[in-house]
Amino acid sequence: MLQLLIVDDEILVAEAARTVINWEKFGVTSVFTAYNIRQAKEKFDSHSIDIMFCDIEMPQGNGLELMSWVRDHYPETVSIIMTCHADFKFAQQAVQLGSFDYLLKPVPPDDMENIVVRVIDKINKESELMHYSQFGHYWFQHQPLLVERFWLDIIHQSIPPNPEAIKNAAEERNIPFSEQMKFIPILISVQRYYKELNLRDEKLLEFALKNCAEEVILAQRNGQIITLTERKLLAILPFEGENPTMKKLKQSCESYIASCNRFFYCDISCYIGHPGYSHELSVVMHQLSLLEKNNVACNNKAFLLSGQADSCAVIPTPDMNLWSVMLKDGSEQKLLAEAEAFLERLINTEGLNAKTLYQFQQDFLQMVYYVLKLKGIQARQLFSDTYSMDLTADATRSVLDIIAWINHMISKAIQYVTAVEQSQSIVEKVIKYISLQLDTQDMSREEVANHVFLNPDYLDRTFKKETGMSVTEYLVQERLKIAQELLTKSDMTVTAIAAHVGYSNVSHFSRRFKKLTRMNPNEYRQLNSRNRANDKSKMEQ
Repeated sequence: MLQLLIVDDEILVAEAARTVINWEKFGVTSVFTAYNIRQAKEKFDSHSIDIMFCDIEMPQGNGLELMSWVRDHYPETVSIIMTCHADFKFAQQAVQLGSFDYLLKPVPPDDMENIVVRVIDKINKESELMHYSQFGHYWFQHQPLLVERFWLDIIHQSIPPNPEAIKNAAEERNIPFSEQMKFIPILISVQRYYKELNLRDEKLLEFALKNCAEEVILAQRNGQIITLTERKLLAILPFEGENPTMKKLKQSCESYIASCNRFFYCDISCYIGHPGYSHELSVVMHQLSLLEKNNVACNNKAFLLSGQADSCAVIPTPDMNLWSVMLKDGSEQKLLAEAEAFLERLINTEGLNAKTLYQFQQDFLQMVYYVLKLKGIQARQLFSDTYSMDLTADATRSVLDIIAWINHMISKAIQYVTAVEQSQSIVEKVIKYISLQLDTQDMSREEVANHVFLNPDYLDRTFKKETGMSVTEYLVQERLKIAQELLTKSDMTVTAIAAHVGYSNVSHFSRRFKKLTRMNPNEYRQLNSRNRANDKSKMEQ
């Protein structure tokens, strides 16, 4: 017998939820209402509340505060949050506080009934599952981390893939297990999030995704959801007794995907393996991983491993010569449109996979690098920033990812080609960089060229065209100008001045200085000292 509490400051809404639904058919014998946090706490103090529906926005303290209090004082109560706002921060806090689900108001009675059915299943799950299978207690009597580690060792073959080795490992870890059991693995892969998330938010959503998978994919079947790697989960379902058909299992995965789209701001796909014994699991997982890796065209889809066949279809290739002409001419929008149209056509091409996408990426890179080389630009330097490297690494994950990478590559390449062609801006960058690095002993023409992503010879030609001297000549001139100032206006030794302007060898500094001023540093200092003394004497007269 269960007791339920509805907390909502809108009295009519709370009463409607209490009276419209026939709660008794679900085994709910008592339904209470409260219109603020104070009344809700009083109900908890006087009744044993099993389920709570709670509004977030209330005038005397919000529902999240009440959930926090319930979690601390009545942790067995299952809470469901209701709100008018589909706001991520509310969903995030609700999940963190252990909310079973997150409903948007107005909540249709059917939705509320469905939630109650799932909650009751959760409450009764452990005892019910004991009756479903002689192995049911396996999933509940042991620490989750111990069980998760056991499955990971099987998948990664840390435990040898043979029945005897797996049985012995289970016995050593005190995990009840039968080598006669079969399992269906389901690989769950988050393809992308549509919100900027920090590490903590991702971990929170991973927890929510696991909980959702337990409710929707496992449903009333015993099983295990484990974390494989970042953005990848694995559902393991025992295949015994009355099992759902693969069609029904696929439907469960599709329902799970729809829930994740709605509540967790992500694209996610599921890859369903075929039943097998525990020692066959690593092989099936390898096949699922390949299927996931090669799914570069479809988002939010459930795939069955059975029936998947390798394709020998010939993938078309674009006219990279035409694209290179567009890039040389700076036709950014036209090139982007061509590339996106080509990739969108690929989506419906049989045989499209990660290898195909990788080959396309390499061809595209070769085209971009060739054009940039003609412009004297060092592409490897231009695209060595962290953001560019992250986009490059993720590009072959999907068509959407490679489109994002192409947009970045084309935009950055054309932007820099334009800057190079407006050589004055490049020269200004070089001059500014040199002024900031004059005390660096090892600064060279090559280092300056790397800073502006240009070939050293190309930079020299551009710089000389604007200033009348090479980068090296300009660098020497600027260093010696500072040396002249220091010799005239300071008491620093010649050795210290040489080091300050980037010369570790005093003799080399002196030769360069004499070539510019026709006197060595000491002669220059003495001459300027006499001139300053004469100027001072004239002023005093």
